[in-house]
Amino acid sequence: MASYELAAFDRHFHAISVVAAIEQQSPNILNVGFWLNDPEQSIIWPQIVSAHPREDFLWEKSCFEIFLGVKNQDYYREINLSPSQAWQAYQFDEYRYPEQIPPLPSHDIDLVQLKKTHFGLSASVDLTMFMSEHQLRWTDLFVGLTAVIQTNKQTHYFAMQHSGALPDFHNKHDWLQSF
Repeated sequence: MASYELAAFDRHFHAISVVAAIEQQSPNILNVGFWLNDPEQSIIWPQIVSAHPREDFLWEKSCFEIFLGVKNQDYYREINLSPSQAWQAYQFDEYRYPEQIPPLPSHDIDLVQLKKTHFGLSASVDLTMFMSEHQLRWTDLFVGLTAVIQTNKQTHYFAMQHSGALPDFHNKHDWLQSF
């Protein structure tokens, strides 16, 4: 399992730290974990829901995200994982397109497990349909790991890196080119 310290978009914000880890599990399961250090207990967590429903607009509260890109292709997927235990997957043909809000749901990714932990969140997602439909191997994929963290003062955006003037999790330049 490879781990990455996510950077806050506000480079002066150090009250919370986020570490994300990712692991491919054969044949097509992706495991992720997000660990937070919040010594001031300032994170606002969404209310727990039951049965792992698919919900839109999870990014409006504390939420963790996985972006899956395909080498030499424009299309990608966004997977939102809420500490409430709700989730959603979206499909994009290219950078933020189609431009509807909420985005088009993706039905080629399934949730296997999603659990809020004492230190953050862990999840497993099944990429079988996505990988089969597009005839993909693990080596074809690249990934972005991100977090939206709502605190009692403001919302903070964490990513593997931030290369733009504004937080933009859809920017493929900020994703890992292999994992």
